[in-house]
Amino acid sequence: MTPRFDLVGMVATDLPRTLDFYRRLGVDVPAGAEHEPHVEVALPGGLRLAWDTVETIRSFDPDWQPGSGGPRVSLAFRCADPAEVDRYYAELTGAGFAGHRPPWDAFWGQRYAVLHDPEGNGVDLYAPLPERPSPPG
Repeated sequence: MTPRFDLVGMVATDLPRTLDFYRRLGVDVPAGAEHEPHVEVALPGGLRLAWDTVETIRSFDPDWQPGSGGPRVSLAFRCADPAEVDRYYAELTGAGFAGHRPPWDAFWGQRYAVLHDPEGNGVDLYAPLPERPSPPG
């Protein structure tokens, strides 16, 4: 057997705010999870997403320090259509979460936007742009 990618784990310095951010993106985080030291949810398709408090990580790795520099991980959420990219970006930034790149039509054929979760991780929103008709000729 070879290892199977199964979980994305992140460390949260403000777990309630971080879970609020992901709930607003539709991640089914159980009620009351913000009071736990470790939170894990199954995503469609079987991949799991988890968050640990700094204290939880330091309970088994006392010398743990957060990474420095820019975001070290980025998660991408596919939206139903370009309007949904715009709507989620507006809702999240309106709720006080950090927007990084407002929605734009990317040259690779997607409506795209970039936010940062409360820990500074990149969170991309995207949806395919409608097919453009080919010019006659």
